[in-house]
Amino acid sequence: MAEARAWHLKSRPNGLPTPENFELKALPSLKLEDGWIRVRNHWLSVDPYMRGRMNDVKSYVPPFELDAPMEGGALGTVVESRSPDFEEGETVFHMMGWREEAIGPAEQFNNLPKLPVEDHHWLGNLGLTGATAYFGLLRVAEAKAGDIVFVSAAAGAVGSAVVQIAKAKGMEVIGSAAGEEKCAWVKSLGADAAVDYKAEPILKGLMKAAPKGIDVYFDNVGTDHLDAAFAAARNNARFAICGMIGSYNAGTPASFRFIMRVISARIMIKGFLYFDYLSEMDEFHRDMGAWVASGQIKSRETIHDGIEAAPEAFLDLFSGANMGKMLVRL
Repeated sequence: MAEARAWHLKSRPNGLPTPENFELKALPSLKLEDGWIRVRNHWLSVDPYMRGRMNDVKSYVPPFELDAPMEGGALGTVVESRSPDFEEGETVFHMMGWREEAIGPAEQFNNLPKLPVEDHHWLGNLGLTGATAYFGLLRVAEAKAGDIVFVSAAAGAVGSAVVQIAKAKGMEVIGSAAGEEKCAWVKSLGADAAVDYKAEPILKGLMKAAPKGIDVYFDNVGTDHLDAAFAAARNNARFAICGMIGSYNAGTPASFRFIMRVISARIMIKGFLYFDYLSEMDEFHRDMGAWVASGQIKSRETIHDGIEAAPEAFLDLFSGANMGKMLVRL
């Protein structure tokens, strides 16, 4: 097997990361210990939350260490095993991405449920991405049939899953996206309306698309999208705050003109993390597995090839170059 490589964080970015913040280096050769496995990675996930881990600040996950291999969701094949829980040839999920090979104790790896789907779905609608959409919409926002749901970044990985789950559950859905092509795709997923925030201010577009207001806002963007949601919220609206990609590279957060409506409209706002609902993953896999297998929920991937492409794929997230899930194929 050729020498495995991994991307290291060379320096902490100030604002939008650049290729100079990353360095591709050989991984040290490690001997397989008892209870460990060695995995050759085939698919890597790059996600917006990784930007926060590049800052040296306290958060819900530790920051990336400088001059150390970076981490993220990945799928790979077991090529060597000294654990009774894994056999060579099995496909596993783990969080040692940004590298060609992962090695470690067996408890750091997860078997995949037996479902008739392609492997990469376990990094998308059947993995962290889909679970974030599912639990954020149905548990955090307590969305129900008949609700009017506004989803920002609806052409992204999480947003596109939210659109389809909401429609599967009988909701009216409005999604925001950048450009005619992305808006057309969002509508093809079942959205009742798609607001092109590049063509008009999001507040103006949302008010036209939702003249009766919104009951639920699923936030992936923050900034002007969150402010527009405050303006459009009906009484007792529920906001699930998943991410704020619009502020990840900004020095200061955006100001909100309509935040005072949180009082008059009695808006519930709750942030959440995928990890909050790990105990309910069996229910998620049951529902999402059935939707994916039947074709009721579809996925779309933007794929970069080769370990060398990982930083470019990550940076493309912040310019909106992806539709659906961003993946790196090794």
